[in-house]
Amino acid sequence: MPVEFTIDHATRFVHARAHGIVTLQELEPFMDAVVVQDAMGYRKLFDGRDAIGKYTSDDVMMLGARISAYATMGVRGPLALVAAGGDGFEVASRFINLGKNDRAAKVFLEVDEARKWLDDQPLPPAP
Repeated sequence: MPVEFTIDHATRFVHARAHGIVTLQELEPFMDAVVVQDAMGYRKLFDGRDAIGKYTSDDVMMLGARISAYATMGVRGPLALVAAGGDGFEVASRFINLGKNDRAAKVFLEVDEARKWLDDQPLPPAP
């Protein structure tokens, strides 16, 4: 599975890790699970250092539409994206720019830095 994830309701934390070639269709089950399991307000760490994103221009537009829709569904928790250098960092930055709105979100190159930043971010109140 290209995107593995856990949703910890006790700590209100989502941890995802992507491996190999990842397409939009492979990201969708992860994004859907966050919504269905009422984890939108949780802290999220997405580690994409071992992934290579394969997205068409249409995929990016679809992702943007999905992210915009999520912004209307309620308060979203902070998001830390850990990317490989180069293109991975640029893709992660584009993703954040698509749907940042009122949510704390940042791209990192190191997991430890991302976790520290996430720990310092306030969570929205539990529903």
